[in-house]
Amino acid sequence: MKKLIALLVLAFPMAASADYIDVIAGQLKPGCSMSKYLQIVKDFNEQWAKEYGYKAEVLMPLQSEDLATFFFVGRVANAAAFGKGLDAWNAAQADANSTPAKLMARFRECTTGASRSGYQSY
Repeated sequence: MKKLIALLVLAFPMAASADYIDVIAGQLKPGCSMSKYLQIVKDFNEQWAKEYGYKAEVLMPLQSEDLATFFFVGRVANAAAFGKGLDAWNAAQADANSTPAKLMARFRECTTGASRSGYQSY
């Protein structure tokens, strides 16, 4: 039995998984509430991100040197998938009536971005 298990492990090696994580630090603009921002992120996930295998969530600090900065954290299968989605997102910005352009307008109305980083998780 041990030989059979060893053969299966060798014959079907597991592929390394390396999600790409997109991290955008931001702050709310005056007049925008966290509940309004969370609705924008929800709409982003449902109306656009799902098609590209991207899923975003928001991390709010409970303990930090900077309690005003939150993090938009997106996860996608890999850097190639992130690049494909980012290319589509950027191209769609040229059409003010596109879903990505409308979402981006809402993000800009509500938040100020402080920084953006990309990571691979293993």
